Amino acid sequence: MQSKIGIVISQQTEFEMGLRTRHWDRLENGGLTFTELGFGTAPLGNLYKAISDYEARATLDASWEGGVRYFDTAPLYGLGLSETRLNSFLRGKPRDSYVLSSKVGRLIEYCAPEHRAGIGKWFDVPQRRENFDYTYDGVMRSFEHSFSRLGVDRIDILYVHDLCAFSHGSKAASDMRVEEFFGGRGYDAMVALRDQGVIKAIGGGVNEWEVCQVLAERGDFDLFLLAGRYTLLEQKALDSFLPLCEARGIGIITGGPYNSGILATGAKPGSFYNYDTAPQDIIQRVNAIEEVCKGHGVRMVDAAFQFPLLHPAHVSVIPGGQGVNEMVGNLQAAKADIPKSLWVDLKAKGLMREDAPT
Repeated sequence: MQSKIGIVISQQTEFEMGLRTRHWDRLENGGLTFTELGFGTAPLGNLYKAISDYEARATLDASWEGGVRYFDTAPLYGLGLSETRLNSFLRGKPRDSYVLSSKVGRLIEYCAPEHRAGIGKWFDVPQRRENFDYTYDGVMRSFEHSFSRLGVDRIDILYVHDLCAFSHGSKAASDMRVEEFFGGRGYDAMVALRDQGVIKAIGGGVNEWEVCQVLAERGDFDLFLLAGRYTLLEQKALDSFLPLCEARGIGIITGGPYNSGILATGAKPGSFYNYDTAPQDIIQRVNAIEEVCKGHGVRMVDAAFQFPLLHPAHVSVIPGGQGVNEMVGNLQAAKADIPKSLWVDLKAKGLMREDAPT
């Protein structure tokens, strides 16, 4: 099936588990083929708990055996640990057999133990701190450091990371960083890497669609990795951002499709939404969505995974996986058969926007 922005959806039969793929080629440079299920590797950086190298490798092996061929990482994830764990996993695999993305905007630097970043968030990680740097030199240095940690011959996609109020504390601070990125020529560095053929595509990896829209309006971007902002719970990106992406052929990868877990676990006591304890209105909405899903014999987590892919700009969804069981669950969600009647019922009950593509 060919979408109006040139994303081709196909069945990749060579993969054992039959994951579907989407081919993106906005620049007509051969493009990239994404598996609809990708692997967001923040959990491999010991996010919220430490896992062993053995557990991390077993999870990666399970993803590969299941057909996953898109892997996203970042210097931030485990302060370099995620990238170094991918190093040994990817070594020996044909480079054209997978898509790899990483990010720029932070330099990960050695520091004294008391200054280590992410205490209480990243566990058993290198003694490093993060230094935001969206300038030309900062982007180039970050890119080279990622190359060294990953040990690969090519990184396909480079995202500018966390240019959002969520990461910087306020819209004013976010705006300042956006200005640094353009005025300090970090954007120029990314374009130069793409123009030289060093990378295939550039984009942004952020938590807010509004910032993605600002970037799309000011620059020539190919892909956006948007975390948690186009899900069964949130569809405001349909107002203006996603139509802009369709018009410009920009592909979307959805991270955090379960909104920090509540769409996977259900509204249990202590459930998280958007990295915090879920408020009552979200709990009520999730309960209502889950009831509709049960009525159609569908797991809510399966519907949550597949919902973003109904939008024609989307090329992949990348939930994290910190263990083999989580990866098996993600593979199951990617292959689930969702009846169209579910989406019709959710809309009829006011639990989905009427204009959400189904």
